[in-house]
Parts: sequence; C-alpha cells; structure tokens
Amino acid sequence: MLRIAKIGLVLLGVVVVYLIGAQPADAVRCEGIVATNSAKSKADAARAAQQNARDTAEQIRRKRGWSYVTLRARKVTPDPFWKSVRPVVKPEMLLKPDIVTSQTYTQCWRGVVVPFVCTAGASACGG
Repeated sequence: MLRIAKIGLVLLGVVVVYLIGAQPADAVRCEGIVATNSAKSKADAARAAQQNARDTAEQIRRKRGWSYVTLRARKVTPDPFWKSVRPVVKPEMLLKPDIVTSQTYTQCWRGVVVPFVCTAGASACGG
C-alpha cells in the first residue's frame, strides 16, 4: 500500500511540474520581424530600418493585445525594395560589418534606385 502511495505522489509531482513548466511557454508568443529602409548613408539607412523594426514590434503588441513586447536580434535574409530590379541581395553585395544590437541584426548594401538599403531582423516576443 505504501508503495502505491509513493508511485501516486511521484506521478502527481510529474504532472504538477509539467503543468507549471508549460504555463509560461504558452503565455509568451514570438513573431519574426523583417524591416527594410533606405537612405543617403549606410548609418541613416540602418537607423531607419532599426526604428522600423521597433515600430513594427509595437504594432504587433497592440494587434495581439500584449501588455509588453521585447525585441531580440535575429539575422534574416536581406529584403530589397525593388525586386524587379534586384530580386535578391547576394552575400558579396553586403557592406561589412553587419550592425548587431541587442534588439536588431542589420545588414546593408548599396541600392540600385537609392544609395543605401538596410534590412533589420528581430524576434518580437510578448504576452
């Protein structure tokens, strides 16, 4: 009888740990952000793309009804504006170094229609 009680307590403990562990993971959601902007300089294009990523995160927060949103840098595929002119950005076109902050991972290249273009990538997580 004592052995059955011990097994029951162990199983109950496993279920409780599972339920407690699953709750926070269900409460936090994440969404990828790819934000592209252009400017006359690499620095200005990067700042604009990063701000676009932050603005997009705030829009996601409001749309999802989250009380908070955090951004984490995430490397994404560069996203050119004029895909009919430049469908993809090849790795050798990227201007080094990449600009990495705690919130965004930004890659830049020389544009065809505009002087500089940058894409900032991030994961927006909230709950």
